[in-house]
Amino acid sequence: MKYTSKKVTEQQSLYAIISAPLNPLIVLLMSAATGLTVASNYYAQPLLNSIGAQFGLPITTAGSIVTVAQFSYAIGLILLVPLGDMVERKTLIVIMTILSACGLLITAFASNIFFVIFGTAIAGVLSVMAQIMIPFASDLALAHERGKVVGTIMSGLLMGILLARTAAGFLADLGSWRTVYWVAATLMFAMAYALWLALPRFKTPITQNYLRILTSIFYLYRDEPLFRARSMLGAILFASFSLFWTSLTFLLTNPPYEYSTTVIGLFGLAGIAGAYAAKKFGSLADLGYGNRTTVVGLLLLLISWIPVALGQNSIITLLIGVVMLDLAIQGVHVTNLSAIYRLNSGARSRLTSGIMTANFIGASAGSIISSWVFVNNGWYGICLVGVAMAVVALIYAFFASNIHIPKKLLP
Repeated sequence: MKYTSKKVTEQQSLYAIISAPLNPLIVLLMSAATGLTVASNYYAQPLLNSIGAQFGLPITTAGSIVTVAQFSYAIGLILLVPLGDMVERKTLIVIMTILSACGLLITAFASNIFFVIFGTAIAGVLSVMAQIMIPFASDLALAHERGKVVGTIMSGLLMGILLARTAAGFLADLGSWRTVYWVAATLMFAMAYALWLALPRFKTPITQNYLRILTSIFYLYRDEPLFRARSMLGAILFASFSLFWTSLTFLLTNPPYEYSTTVIGLFGLAGIAGAYAAKKFGSLADLGYGNRTTVVGLLLLLISWIPVALGQNSIITLLIGVVMLDLAIQGVHVTNLSAIYRLNSGARSRLTSGIMTANFIGASAGSIISSWVFVNNGWYGICLVGVAMAVVALIYAFFASNIHIPKKLLP
């Protein structure tokens, strides 16, 4: 695909023109790259015991690897994702993929815990490449397919999160914890080459400097009520998501289940339904049903806490609840992205940075709340808090006028 530029209509004025539309093979490649990149933030979770044992560390010290991965990801959301509106995206994505692979190699060859953490920090901060790929795909897609394309890329991201722990455990059993990072780095280098060959060049003609690009996110919050509302909704959704998944480990390690870490990790595979929901909800948003899918998703989230609560003593109902909850959260998340991407076609990376930062804050809050509630009120306490979050989100969706997608933005 060749990159050209010319004067276009006011609606298209922020963008260079691409000579051919986005095709399914490139969408599939972008989806795979997104999943592979975000997976680098999750490989360490089932490997903490092995890493700690090799370096003679207590589990609490080894656990800092996960904390570093999360913290560096937050930094990347704020400082790197907005660059997608400033520099040529193909080059940015390829460079970030290569540097992320280098971070994985540093961890693979680490001689002490410092280099493990250093490599984790590099890979973590650069794993936000996935959040640059999503608005990039949105820009490349035809208007009537934008939600579907975003949903497909999100499916890849979710699959990367879900399968990272399983793949890490499998590879570590074949070799060692270092094998996981060697394989991951090799795949990332190969992916960088494939992206360089396949992706079109694309740049928005924005001349603002980096500091103004960053500060403009706050102006977007000020000037776009829909952006503020959908970010708030996203924070509630991901607080609910983190509330559930953090406390699930506590439930499954205690009676009546007493499952091993490996078995608990397999529960993430039930979230594959969320990957399907992402694509389906995106397609419905393309048809103009974004407001309806938001309400339907939130109702499903509310109802999902019933089988989740019953799951304290029934593994079948617990799995049903996992599927329903993940369907709801990922479906509404894709609807949120589809909605805000219609606001300002020249600021999609900054819009992504803003809403994902809100989601991250919500998820962090949910994790903190989860630990406290479970210790003091058990599993039913967790479920009551989850119901309360879903009710708040539903009330917000029904009565906050700025959360609805205006007709002028619908297809």
